[in-house]
Amino acid sequence: MTETTGASYASAGVDIEAGDRAVELMKEWVKKTQRPEVLGGLGGFAGLFDASALKRYERPLLASATDGVGTKVDIARQMGVYDTIGHDLVAMVMDDIVVCGAEPLFMTDYICVGKVHPERVAAIVKGIAEGCVLAGCALVGGETAEHPGLLGPDDFDVAGAGTGVVEHDRLLGADRIRTGDAVIAMASSGLHSNGYSLVRHVVFDRAGMTLDQRVDELGRTLGEELLEPTRIYSLDCLALTRTTEVHAFSHITGGGLAANLARVIPDGLHATVDRSTWAPGAIFDLVGTAGRVERLELEKTLNMGVGMMAVVPAESVDAALTTLADRGLDAWVAGEITERGDKDSGAELVGDYAK
Repeated sequence: MTETTGASYASAGVDIEAGDRAVELMKEWVKKTQRPEVLGGLGGFAGLFDASALKRYERPLLASATDGVGTKVDIARQMGVYDTIGHDLVAMVMDDIVVCGAEPLFMTDYICVGKVHPERVAAIVKGIAEGCVLAGCALVGGETAEHPGLLGPDDFDVAGAGTGVVEHDRLLGADRIRTGDAVIAMASSGLHSNGYSLVRHVVFDRAGMTLDQRVDELGRTLGEELLEPTRIYSLDCLALTRTTEVHAFSHITGGGLAANLARVIPDGLHATVDRSTWAPGAIFDLVGTAGRVERLELEKTLNMGVGMMAVVPAESVDAALTTLADRGLDAWVAGEITERGDKDSGAELVGDYAK
C-alpha cells in the first residue's frame, strides 16, 4: 500500500517529545549526584569536570572502566521495576575502578530502549543517580537512544562508563602482595549482576518457577531476590585504604571468586580461600539444586556470597575488619597468601562451605 502522507521520525517510531520529557524527569535525580568539580548541568553535549581538582595529587593516575548489567535487565522488565537496575550498573563500573585504589569521580550512562516511556527512563536514571551517591561519584551525562524495530517497545539495555583517580604511589595491585598476607572477604547482597543467563535458564526453563512465586528459603518472592541490587563497595574500600594498609582488592564478578582473585596475585604466590569460613546465601543453593549445577560450575559463574575481596598484611586484619564492621558490612578472613614455588600464580577454594 502506498502511503499518502510524508514520512517522519515519529512515523518511524522515534518520539523526540517523549525523550525531552524523560530528560526533564531525570534532572532532579542527576542533580543529587553533583560534586563541586562538576560544571554545567544536564543537557549539554558533554559533561564537564574541573580537572584542576587533581592539582593536589603529585602524580595522578586516571582509572576508567565500562560495563553493563547483562540479562538482569530482563528481570527488571518482566517485573516492571526500573529504579534499582541503576545500582547494579554503578556497582559494576565503580567497583572495578576502586580495585586499584582509585576514588570514583564521575560517570556517564547509555540507555537504549525500543520505545521511550519517560517515567520508565527517569526511574532507571533515578537508580543510577542513587548508585552514584553510594559510590561517591557524579553522574555528569548520558544518552537515551530509541531503537524501534531493533528492540521491542518494552525492551531496554543499560551501560555506563566511569573515571576515577589515584595517586601513583598509592596504586594497589599484585606488586604489593606478599607471603603471609590475609584475604578478607566482603559479603555480597546476593547474585549481584553476573551469571543471570545461567540463573534464568535454571529457575525458569528447568525448574518452571515464576517471578511472583514465594520461596520460603529466600523469605520473599523469586523476583524480589533476583532483582536485589548489587552492593556498591567503593566507599567501603576507600575507607579501608584510609584506615589501614591494603595491598590489593578483587571485585568478584564474571568468572567467579577464584578467577577474579587470581587476577591480582603475582607470579610465585598463591591465594588459598577456605570455603568453611562462610555459608553462601540460599539463592546459590537454589540455583545449584534446581539446575543440578556442579559446585565448580557454580563457583566459576556466581559470586557465592562474596562480592569483593581485600588482600591486607596480617597485622592490618583487625583494623580492616573493624572498619568494615563500623560501616555495616559483613566481612571475615577467608584465606591467605603463600609461596607457590614456581612462576605461576593463582587462587583456589578449598574445603566445604559452612552450613
